[in-house]
Amino acid sequence: MAPGADVPDEFDVYTIVVLRRPAEAPELSDAELDDLQQRHLAYRAHLAREGLTVANGPYDAQSDPAYRGMSVFSCGPEEAARLTDADPSVVAGRLAYDVMEWWVAAGSVAFPRAGTPVGERRRMTED
Repeated sequence: MAPGADVPDEFDVYTIVVLRRPAEAPELSDAELDDLQQRHLAYRAHLAREGLTVANGPYDAQSDPAYRGMSVFSCGPEEAARLTDADPSVVAGRLAYDVMEWWVAAGSVAFPRAGTPVGERRRMTED
């Protein structure tokens, strides 16, 4: 089946990691939470400095408070999962994550601070 008139000919495909608070997250003291948050933010900043992520940030006013934030990675899903496994908040069990590919119409999203192209250009396959 060929794409319809409303379906773009090409897509840019990005690797997205959505961070969420698991139901079984361990309880920590305020001091432990502050320390963990600082290490989490430092790790995310490191990924950005290395060019492994091109956007990171928390959610606000979300419909489900378990969702905590999102990152757009400049690598594929397997590498994004490996890197997210090393996040101090994931290691501590305070965050879990989902990895997915996000398909958007080619050219509709830009990451000007990335310095290099992000994602992969793909065409919709015919059935």
